[in-house]
Amino acid sequence: MHHSAKQKLPAKYAVRVVGVSQARWARQKLCLQKDREQARTVIVPVLRQYSSLRHLQRDLLKYPGPNYGIPSRGIGMIVARVLRGALKIRYLLLGGSLAGGSALAKTYEKWKEALPDTKFLEGILPSQEDLDSIRSSLITYRDKIKDAVPAFTLDPKLKELGESHYDQLVVWFKERLDDAVRAAEEEKSENSVVFPDGEILTLSRVAQSLTPLVKAMGSAAEREREKAETIREKYEGLQEELMQVQLKYQKEVERLEKENKELRKSLMLKAGDIVARKKIKKSLIDMYSEVLDELCDYDSSYDTQDHLPRVVVVGDQSSGKTSVLEMVAQARIFPRGAGEMMTRAPVMVTLSEGPYHIASFKDSTREFDLTKESELAELRKEVELRMRNSVRSGRTVSHEVISMTVKGPGLQRMVLVDLPGIISTVTTDMATDTKEAIRSISQQYMSNPNAIILCIQDGSVDAERSNVTDLVSQMDPQGKRTIFVLTKVDLAEENLTNPDRIRKILSGKLFPMRAIGYFAVVTGRGNKDDSIQAIKDYEESFFRSSRIFKGGVINSHQCTTRNLSFAVSECFWKMVRDTVEQQADAFKATRFNLETEWKNNFPRTRELDRDELFEKARGDILDEVVNLSQVSPKQWEDALAKKLWDKMVTYIFENIYLPAAQTENSGTFNTTADIKLKQWADQMLPKKCVEVGWVTLEDEFRTFMERAKNSKDHDTIFDNLKACVVDEAMRRHEWEDKAADVLRVIQLNALEDRSVSDKQQWDAACKFLEDSVKEKLESTESTLREMVGPSIKEQWMYWCYPTEDQKNRAAVKAELEKLLLSDYAHKNTLSYDEVTMVRKNSQSHGAEVDNEFIRETWHPVYRRHFLRRALAKAYGCRKAFYAYHQGLEGELGVECNDVVLFWRIQQMIKITANALRQQVMNREARRLEKEIKEVLEEYGCDREKKEQLLTGRRVMLAEELKRVRQIQEKLEEFIHSLNAEK
Repeated sequence: MHHSAKQKLPAKYAVRVVGVSQARWARQKLCLQKDREQARTVIVPVLRQYSSLRHLQRDLLKYPGPNYGIPSRGIGMIVARVLRGALKIRYLLLGGSLAGGSALAKTYEKWKEALPDTKFLEGILPSQEDLDSIRSSLITYRDKIKDAVPAFTLDPKLKELGESHYDQLVVWFKERLDDAVRAAEEEKSENSVVFPDGEILTLSRVAQSLTPLVKAMGSAAEREREKAETIREKYEGLQEELMQVQLKYQKEVERLEKENKELRKSLMLKAGDIVARKKIKKSLIDMYSEVLDELCDYDSSYDTQDHLPRVVVVGDQSSGKTSVLEMVAQARIFPRGAGEMMTRAPVMVTLSEGPYHIASFKDSTREFDLTKESELAELRKEVELRMRNSVRSGRTVSHEVISMTVKGPGLQRMVLVDLPGIISTVTTDMATDTKEAIRSISQQYMSNPNAIILCIQDGSVDAERSNVTDLVSQMDPQGKRTIFVLTKVDLAEENLTNPDRIRKILSGKLFPMRAIGYFAVVTGRGNKDDSIQAIKDYEESFFRSSRIFKGGVINSHQCTTRNLSFAVSECFWKMVRDTVEQQADAFKATRFNLETEWKNNFPRTRELDRDELFEKARGDILDEVVNLSQVSPKQWEDALAKKLWDKMVTYIFENIYLPAAQTENSGTFNTTADIKLKQWADQMLPKKCVEVGWVTLEDEFRTFMERAKNSKDHDTIFDNLKACVVDEAMRRHEWEDKAADVLRVIQLNALEDRSVSDKQQWDAACKFLEDSVKEKLESTESTLREMVGPSIKEQWMYWCYPTEDQKNRAAVKAELEKLLLSDYAHKNTLSYDEVTMVRKNSQSHGAEVDNEFIRETWHPVYRRHFLRRALAKAYGCRKAFYAYHQGLEGELGVECNDVVLFWRIQQMIKITANALRQQVMNREARRLEKEIKEVLEEYGCDREKKEQLLTGRRVMLAEELKRVRQIQEKLEEFIHSLNAEK
């Protein structure tokens, strides 16, 4: 149609204008050129839509639905040429007008103002160089116009530009042609052009030629509409037929799967013990799931190189994401609540194929039969319980992963992670940071560049209320790993008056996000008691009769959860095959770095993790318990005797010896002592002795533990653990109840014996009395020094001075000592007169004190005086054994009741120490060992306790190195099996 070079008319073809002179023609020639340039800017865009539709880009001509095809362009091209030639003639006529020039100019201005808006055609119209070829083309095809007009067919690309512009152009042509005919008739004589070959062309002839052209354009457009409607009806019929075939195929597959399940059961029952004894090889998905479980334990925050693929299910709360997951798993395994948040922690579900439809947790051996409603209810209850247990410290959601495996016939192999639903508002029964916590968890999982995002959108609510689409578009702006799922399509069809809105959603034009696939599903009618089969039947019946489906809004492969599960599984395994080896290499590099760090920091130390370190510490502690049996009986008795005396010395002096010593004669002394000793032995002495035995056992055990720290093989990393275990075992340890009753009997017998049989025992009793009195006397002297302050010597040497209270104490002490010097056998109490005298004497020395102050000072002063007397008596009784043995104490003036009393106490202590030693060596040490073992067992099962007691970079590095090795080994095993399957 276009010529490579501009064509020019030969000189011999001169234009002759009827009734106009050559002079007038020359004057009008310049006007003709100006009008031509001005008209070209208006008319050329209109011409282009008829001549250059073939230059339109394919993207501008796309139309949703089937491709209806493009008719032949031969006739259309001819019509376009005719229109360009006709319009070109219009300007030739204008140039040749002489007498009617003013009328045509006005008509042209009106025509120009009435032109339609043709800006939408800019960029697709012919170039300026094509205009010169129009004239020659018009002359060449002039004779063919009449034959071509009746067969005129509108170019379908013009229709695709928009029927609104097409109709506007047709109306414009009709109006302009009517105006042209009227103007031509008025100036008929001057509105004709004579071509050099003698033919006369008038405007009326052009109008007559264009009228059938316009009519043909209208009829062609109508035929195109009818043709498109026919093709659309055929397409809808084919689509519905395809849906019926697909549903029929799915039912047949399900029937075969059921038969296959029964066949597998029969084979397993027939095989019996042979199958049970045969080692079953793990499936690929189970191996992959074990790797993910290791990674969840390794680092739940996903700050490591964990970029292994998962299918992450995200959506707004109550959008139906859990229902979609249940339809994929073909079992209602999750708890439900009426508008209440139920998913409180990530749930990782591993789907795999198997003969029985069962579910189990990673940390449990129990299998739930998903074909029984009772066990389904127990499974949902267990899931809810685990979710609530994972939430601590008043939080609403948790990062802890609940790992579950679901096996069954026909299940697609993949790993899905169900996350808590995105919320807009935090209610009063939630933690204040619940909204941010849920978004944080979702972002952690979606930030994995290999995670497949299953974005669930509720189709029954307004799209503007969606929160999850914005979050998904932020994490995956290109939509290379996002699959969009529109749920509750049945409610959407019922509520929406414009099905085109669903088409926009499923074509990715409504939400500001992209996806590799769009699916529409129906997950039930809102009844939580419906079975999976009932939901599937309802879904199939809905899509079979849905006007959305029949109207071509969605395609058959975009419907049903079954198609969705196929698509997700295919995408999952493609992602796994593309990335798993790269992830294995990343863990190899991590392992190398950790091993290098260990060699540099701990060169001669074994790589022991917390469990191994704990087992080593367990052995060390139990070895120390065994070492208790190596303590000799004498060591036990000496330690027990010392502890016993330290425990009872204060009571003996204050409550037994001192009151008995206040008596006037030896008979009264013995009577008072006997009464006090019996009361003591009946009430509190046995229990105190049992406590002493328990404390001694603990001290001895701790002594062994401290000695172990001084050995060259001691490892300080165990110190906290050992100390905590010993403390807990001692806290639980209780002495046998009957031990106190046994001690009571032997202690009463020992205290009732007053006969010292030989001189050696007498000397031992005297020494025991002397040592006890001296020890007590030193303690009393120390108390008095603190009360009265530094002495004169200390003040001069150490520049320390007494306080005002200490000065008053010293003044009172001096007066009390004078009182005791005047009455050597003074009782242990002060009379009122003595107190008054001491107060007045102290006031005379400048010490203002009250009666209570004097009595407080009297107690240590008298104790010192009494102990000095007792010590002197002990010295005097060293050689009085024979007088005591012959009963001549009174005649010789020697009273040794004190020695006999302390001999009785000494014998009681020896007997008690011996009994306690036997109890410790024969029973209590073994009971302590048993309790320590129980504590170790509890700590061994408590991961948090071990992390608390075994700390440090050494432990953390060993733990991390062990986990990385395990993950790498499992990954390599999985990759080997994956390549073998290929």
